[in-house]
Order: sequence, then C-alpha cells, then structure tokens
Amino acid sequence: MHFSIPETEVRSDENGSTYVAYNIHVNGVLHCRVRYSQLLGLHEQIKKEYGNNVVPAFPPKKIFTLTPAEVDQRREQLEKYMQAVRQDPILGSSEMFNSFLRKAQQETQQIPTEEVQLEIYLFNGQKVKVNILTSDQTEDVLEAVASKLDLPDELVGYFSLFLVQERGDGGCTYVRKLQEFELPYVSITSLHSPDYRIVLRKSYWDTSYDSDVMDDRVGLNLLYAQTVSDIERGWILVNKEQHRQLKSLQEKGSKKEFIRLAQTLKYYGYIKFDPCITDFPEKGCHVIVGAGNNELNFHVKLPSDQMKEGSFKVTRMRCWRVTSSQVPVANGTANPSSSSKCDVKLELAFEYLMSKDRLQWVTITSPQAIMMSICLQSMVDELMVKKSGGSIKKQMQKKRLNGSFQRSDSQQAVKSPPLLDSPDPSREQVVKLSTKLSSVSLRGLSSSNSASDISGNDFHGNYAFEGIGDDDL
Repeated sequence: MHFSIPETEVRSDENGSTYVAYNIHVNGVLHCRVRYSQLLGLHEQIKKEYGNNVVPAFPPKKIFTLTPAEVDQRREQLEKYMQAVRQDPILGSSEMFNSFLRKAQQETQQIPTEEVQLEIYLFNGQKVKVNILTSDQTEDVLEAVASKLDLPDELVGYFSLFLVQERGDGGCTYVRKLQEFELPYVSITSLHSPDYRIVLRKSYWDTSYDSDVMDDRVGLNLLYAQTVSDIERGWILVNKEQHRQLKSLQEKGSKKEFIRLAQTLKYYGYIKFDPCITDFPEKGCHVIVGAGNNELNFHVKLPSDQMKEGSFKVTRMRCWRVTSSQVPVANGTANPSSSSKCDVKLELAFEYLMSKDRLQWVTITSPQAIMMSICLQSMVDELMVKKSGGSIKKQMQKKRLNGSFQRSDSQQAVKSPPLLDSPDPSREQVVKLSTKLSSVSLRGLSSSNSASDISGNDFHGNYAFEGIGDDDL
C-alpha cells in the first residue's frame, strides 16, 4: 500500500480555533485527515510499546507558529514517517497502527458507530447483505460474510474482499484489496458513487489450493461462479472446442470437472488490469497486464502496431517500487498551469533479471500500479509460506488456536441462503456460458497464445528471489 501526505488543509475545530490538517492518502485516495498532535500521540505510543530503536524519526515540535514553508517541510517529514512505519514488518502490521488509521478514517468521514447493512457482491450477480457496525474492520466484515454464506472457518483465509469499480462497458476495474487498517463500510460510503462495489474473491494464487476449497459445497460454488465470470469477461482464454466441453459440463452440473478443465486453460486464476503504458520493450508501449501464476504477463502493442506477449516471473524480480507524482490538470483555461487541481500519476517499476548478468528496470504507468504491487507481494508471501512448509489452512488453524478468529454467537446463528444457485434475476445469467466465449483472444489483442514473439531470455529463467527458485514453484 502506498501512503502519502500530498496536501494540508487549514481547518477549524469546535472551539473556532484553526489548525493544520494533514491529509493521509492511501493508493492516491484520501483515507483520513489528522493533526500533528494525533500523529505525535501515535508516535509516543509506538515508542513506549516497541522502544526507541525501532521507531523512525519524528518531526520535532515547534514553539512558534509554523510558516507555510515549515508546514510543507513538516508535511514531507510526516509522510516519510508514515511510510517508514507502514513498511516496517512489525510496526506496519501492529494493531496499534491499524486501529489509529481506522479511527481516523471514521472521524474524517464523520460516520458515527451504528449498525448498518452492507452489500457484498458475488460473481454470479447475487448480493450478500450482512448486518455490521460502521466501525467493523475488514476482517470482521469478511467473517460476517463467511458466516452468512455458511463458509467453514478454515476456508475464510482463502478469500478476501476487494473494492471494484464497475465500468459502463460491462467490465470492472479492481481498485484494491481491502486492508486491515480500513473500515469497509466507511471506505465504500466515502466514495459517493454507485459504480463501486465490494466483491468477495479468492485471494490465493497457487491453484493447488483449489482442492481445499472445492471439498466444501459453499467453497465450490464460490470458486465455480468466479471461474465462469472470469471466462465470460475474457480473462481466461477459451477456444471453440474447450468452450464446447465447458458448456457440456455446465449442462451436467459438473462444477468440479468444469473448474478442473478451466485450470488447464491459459490465464486461469489471473487478475487482468486495465490497458496502460509501459517502457518495455520500448517507451510508450500500450500494454494489458495480467497477474497470476507467480508472474506479470504482458500483452504489448508496439509503436509499430506489432503485438508481443511475454511474462516476468516474480522469482526473477530483484525488487520493485511504486512511485506517485502530482500531474496538473487544466481547468478549461488556456493556461494549464493556472489550475489548482492535480491528478496522481502512479508507476510500478521492477528490476528484472533479463539474462544471467543483465538486470533491467521495467516501468508500468497505471492507476492500478499499487494493486499490481499488492499482487506481487502476495505472490512472494505465498511462496515463502509454502517454502517454509506452511499453508493457508495451517495459518487459519493457528489464528483460531490463538483466539484471534472467533465469530460471535449472532453470526453463527445465521443460516445459509440458497447460494449461487439462483442468480439475481435482474442480471444476465452467467452460470450458462454464452456465445461470447467462442473467441480465443483477449479483447483487443492478438489471438496468438504463444509467447515466442519475444526472446525467451527476456522473460524466463531460474533466478532466485530471496531464496525462492523456480524449482520451488
């Protein structure tokens, strides 16, 4: 997640006194407004809990009123402080830090704590309505959804909540995976747009975990609905013969066999991102990026209109970073510089081992750069867990033994409605494959399934990332 404080505001408190508010943005979107004193209080708490040696430097107090230049200097210092805390593996995941951000988010949006109903969408068009508190964090909401669906405790960790923006063309854009430091109800409400939804989707990359999910009726139905949806939108490539086989399995109600066949198809389990720009293999190339199978897949359109395809394995990435910059937006006047508004430009750059002794930076310019980074990080985390002999199921068992995963009695009493068998009648049925699946190509791209257009040395190899080699995959 990318934390920034791009701006400040002069605001008035309840007594009429003015103060400087520092606007904390997450992924380029306002998360909360805080005062210097609030961040100082957080700093003192962290220092008391974890010691001076762990806590990053914090900008000192000033006796006199700050000048505009000093305010901006403090803004930059506080931004670096928040980024340092978030990037620390202990501090960034601490309940102290996360609860501070959740409380600040709720106070900023001025949403009181009360019981509300929140809609969570499934991939067959159904909505799951859960009764929660506005102050419930992401894990609380996920557990409430799982309880409403009757999804077993040990499978909850296989799924996550994602913020998705529906597009006018029927497609959707994955904005981000909801995090532990935010309140889902507040996050979706603060956007003030019906185009945004919270969607339940599997959150793992290793397809071997599908077997665990498919052993349960609810898990099977969730995975089946997602697979059908991914095929419908063209995320999974299907040729005519495969389409015929899939349709036959659907008509028989053979959901497990349907998923197993889909697992053999290209781009199964991938998340596809909106078209964006890359500097590889040339600057200014248009590209569609997909994340899955421990890689970023590129469908590139060169300036010459030639199409290229290739993959960057996460095990060959030495490191990556996300950067943001403010880009002025014209306000309709002849002089763009007169506009006070700015857009946030996001870039994901990763250093890749192209060949045995050659590292190269590859940059993607996309509003979804942070979502791409989150996908890369979760792939690495999953590989590390697997390499150490762990699994999602073992992690969930450990959480339950530690008492950190426990549903309330009211949640446990909720019975499962008919799940995924009766899609929303107001939506076109997706449980029956449509003729749209006869295409063998990604929308707007070459129908070639081969990556041979680009040299294998440019995209594949056995480089190890932090001790993980391709032999471990």
